[in-house]
Amino acid sequence: MELAVLNTQGQETGRKVTLSDAVFGVEANDHAIYLDVKQYLADQRQGTHKAKQRNEVAGSTRKLKRQKGTGGARCGSILSPLFPGGGRVFGPVPRDYRFKLNKKLKQLARRSALTYKAQAGVISIVETLSLEAPKTKTVVALAEALKVADKKILLVLPETNVNLQLSCRNIPNVLPVLAQNLCTYDVMNASAIVMVEGAENVLNEMLA
Repeated sequence: MELAVLNTQGQETGRKVTLSDAVFGVEANDHAIYLDVKQYLADQRQGTHKAKQRNEVAGSTRKLKRQKGTGGARCGSILSPLFPGGGRVFGPVPRDYRFKLNKKLKQLARRSALTYKAQAGVISIVETLSLEAPKTKTVVALAEALKVADKKILLVLPETNVNLQLSCRNIPNVLPVLAQNLCTYDVMNASAIVMVEGAENVLNEMLA
């Protein structure tokens, strides 16, 4: 697949780049995407939830009434989960939600996600942006020129560009990410993918 390289005004520069079919034209695997996104979201969970069980609640352990003869059910202390203020049955405890996925499966997931976006025609290639200082207006103007200002934009960079990355800080719908750090969740969560020229080569080498 070939895409035209655009300038900051959204006009074609006359150059074209090739997106490898081994990365942007594979047979998509929905289950691989599901597992990779599930792992990403699981990694975000802190797992610090905690509820006190019966042996952790503060209170008296005195037996509330005699064992037999009351005409009601037997009961122990006020710490029982049956009483207000008692412990919780099978409550949440701190745990780690992370789980492992094979490297090849994660690569397949990223290729599948990129294939879906390429088929949808939401990938754009722009020429290298060089900023002397962070300038939010530059990124806003670029988004408007590419007609994606109202969409969730994933800005994929071939290498670290401090000024450009800082320029995106105050724009809630623009996420700058290095091509080498691209993950399936970011690709699927974006409705428009803008790649700075050279990022496609990094992806072609990394995922092909």
